[in-house]
Amino acid sequence: MRARTMLYIDPEELKALRAEARAQGVSLAELLRRLVRAYLEAQRRPPSPPSPSAYLKLVGLGASGRSDIAARHDAYLGDAVRR
Repeated sequence: MRARTMLYIDPEELKALRAEARAQGVSLAELLRRLVRAYLEAQRRPPSPPSPSAYLKLVGLGASGRSDIAARHDAYLGDAVRR
C-alpha cells in the first residue's frame, strides 16, 4: 500500500523533473518513486574500497617527522587514505 505525501519544490527543479519524467515516459510520481528507491538502495550499499593509488599515500607516512605517530597512527592513516 502506498502512502500519500506532499512536498514543496522549487519551480526550476519541478520543471526539470517533469522534463525527465517525459523523457523516460513515466509520470512525475513514478519518477520520484524511482529516485527515492535509488537513493535508499545507494545508502544501503557498503562504501567502495579505496583505489590502489590511495594506499600508495601511506608509503613514507611514518617518516613525516611527527613525534606522535605511535599514539595517533589510526588518525594519520585515515587522513592519508581519504586524501
